[in-house]
Amino acid sequence: MPQWIAACATDDIDEEDVIRFDHGAQTFAIYHSPEGEFFATAGRCTHEDVHLCDGLVMGHLIECPKHNGQFDYRTGAAKRAPVCEALRTYPVKVESGQVFVQVAE
Repeated sequence: MPQWIAACATDDIDEEDVIRFDHGAQTFAIYHSPEGEFFATAGRCTHEDVHLCDGLVMGHLIECPKHNGQFDYRTGAAKRAPVCEALRTYPVKVESGQVFVQVAE
């Protein structure tokens, strides 16, 4: 059954940045868009299993730190080779200055 997990405070992530959030055996990447919205994806690149939190955020794209493949973190879509498999995305909500991610247990 899905549940909402507090991932971080809204102040923990600068705009156009990403942080890592671990919950159980899962790793997530939490993003703060230029428009002030928050998003969550799987935390590892689908190409080489590298942590995306070490990547570069540009607008709505996250660039993998290993081979520079890019994803649109809003949709998970693969945008630049060598990545070709989309990232899984997760619902996010913000309440009382906290970012929550909906995860399946």
